[in-house]
Amino acid sequence: MSAAPQRVGRRERNKQEKLERITAAARELFAEHGVDEVTTQQVAEKADIGAGTLFLYAKTKGDLLLLAQNASYADALEQGRAAAESAADTLAGVLAIVRPVVECNRKQVENGRTYLREMVFGDPEEPHRQVALGLALQTEEAIAAVIARDLRTEPGTAPALAHVVSSIMFITMASPANAGSPVDALIQEIGDQVRLLLPR
Repeated sequence: MSAAPQRVGRRERNKQEKLERITAAARELFAEHGVDEVTTQQVAEKADIGAGTLFLYAKTKGDLLLLAQNASYADALEQGRAAAESAADTLAGVLAIVRPVVECNRKQVENGRTYLREMVFGDPEEPHRQVALGLALQTEEAIAAVIARDLRTEPGTAPALAHVVSSIMFITMASPANAGSPVDALIQEIGDQVRLLLPR
């Protein structure tokens, strides 16, 4: 006899609804104005909650940015995984995963660069940062899966190669020299470097 599915209580539903409103408000305001021009009070007002309640979900504006960007990053990663399934070759498959992540990161350049900084240097105990790091790891795993499909890949090397590809992607996005570069230029730069790593 199987147990009946447990219903989510009202308190949990309310918490989830508030989190969704906060995420949507932060995404919209950060996209429109940039993280530096938005206050936590503005996010709280747009989400129709008190500032004190907001801080139960995100302690700083950096945490809010992580919360907002994580949702976009997760969507981008799923899009990339799906595109990689039909890629013509290994490089195309890797770049199919990379492109939507770069596009997500570049929708608002300063938001994207601040997100990367928070991901690397933020509070290690912050749950939204842990989610961001988990997404970075999932990106590496998706890239490794594409590389491992190539029969020329030496056994066991795909994860290390994917780690290098991930590093190239994040450094290219974060570099001040690329602050004004369009997505296509970044993908070209990443692709030129990744091509040298892949089996030939």
